[in-house]
Amino acid sequence: MKRKVLSVLLSTAMMASLLMGCGGGNDTSAPAQSSDDSSQEAAAADDSSASTDSSEEAPAASGDVEEITWMFWDDLNATEDLISIGYKDVVERFNKDYEGKYHVNVVTTNLEEYYAKLNALVAADETPDCFIVSPGPNLDVYVEPGITADLTDYLKADGWIDTFNGGEGAFSQQTYDGKIHAVPLNIAAACVFYNTEMFEAAGITTMPTDWQGMLDACAKLQDAGYTPLTISAGTAWCLSMLAGYLCDSEGVDLAAIDAGEASWLDSNVVNATNKLVEISQYFQPTAAGDTNDVATANFYNEEAAMLIQGSWAIAQINGSNPDFEDKCGVFAFPGTDGRVIAKSDSLAMSAKTAHPDAVIALMKYFTDETAQKYTAEIGGKIPVTTVEYDETKAPAQLAYVMDVFGSAKSTFGFYNESMASTEAGSTFDDTMVSIYLGTPVEEGLSSLEDFFKNNVWNK
Repeated sequence: MKRKVLSVLLSTAMMASLLMGCGGGNDTSAPAQSSDDSSQEAAAADDSSASTDSSEEAPAASGDVEEITWMFWDDLNATEDLISIGYKDVVERFNKDYEGKYHVNVVTTNLEEYYAKLNALVAADETPDCFIVSPGPNLDVYVEPGITADLTDYLKADGWIDTFNGGEGAFSQQTYDGKIHAVPLNIAAACVFYNTEMFEAAGITTMPTDWQGMLDACAKLQDAGYTPLTISAGTAWCLSMLAGYLCDSEGVDLAAIDAGEASWLDSNVVNATNKLVEISQYFQPTAAGDTNDVATANFYNEEAAMLIQGSWAIAQINGSNPDFEDKCGVFAFPGTDGRVIAKSDSLAMSAKTAHPDAVIALMKYFTDETAQKYTAEIGGKIPVTTVEYDETKAPAQLAYVMDVFGSAKSTFGFYNESMASTEAGSTFDDTMVSIYLGTPVEEGLSSLEDFFKNNVWNK
């Protein structure tokens, strides 16, 4: 049984009177986790970092023009991320084409603070008209209290839904009680990116397909003088994504744990967590404090041989170091029996927006032929519509990811976004980081077990 709690929104409501806006910053577009820890709530109250990107847009008109806001987790004026640059183009096209009728203003923050600041705006009854979300179970946090609008009729009204690959099936992670509450923008798969030159220099000719092969590759890279793996423990979802892969490869049944039918202290969870500790000896020395951006930069700056990330990172890698594309390979995370973590960026509409037609028009621009061709040919993500794109123009890594995705037996979501509550997901993240930092495995998992006993299983 799945239960959702809304303490994030309640806690931010208590400080709503202190908030004047939402914050700025710059981080790559990536899978976002629900954020409810105290540091992020504090960040939500820091209006000094507020940012509204408008310099890239057509000047806002007056009179009868319908003004809407769109909230995103990257600074469109400062970013090098190619997907974010594509989103900037969408905004510019929309404002130009609808000049005199609609105009969108972009509210930006960074990835680490995004959900805390979105929640603060929701609590202050200032929900953006349109905002980016991560689909899956934790979107319930916005669906259940009526924060997001039902988009089903809009999608079906003029055949818009039929332009998506798989039709209505493309919205499985955005559908609740038969109603669609978000529109996907792209599809990404979590893989292992590797430096082909470093692998060749270390004598690695075959990509790892099981756990021992992964450890052997790390040892060879280290012996050859390279840092085998760069990862962020400073951005907790990056480390917990690796932990999720390891749990799944050990046969952990997350649904059974959520239902209280399995335990975080079961041997398969312990084995998976021990594997996390085992491979951490090959992380870069600064992993504990490195953000996602820094860890990714370590890879494309050739300071580490491997990066475990989603294909959303292609846009950041190629945007920051175009010359690196030729030596950037991709393989499936080993030992998962053909299962791949997959997700998409999605757009939701505020149920309270006064301008639903303008918001729907903006959403359609994000999924039109121009935007979706860009998604594949420049951004390196899998498009969500049936658009045809030139594979010769697309980043080389996209073809590798398509092979991984096409060969997958099944997909699953991020652990922190697939649990009984946002708090449960955040606690899982924090537990994995704590264990990486030195907390004994059994002690850390016992703490996670206690959280579930007190906050999930007895609810």
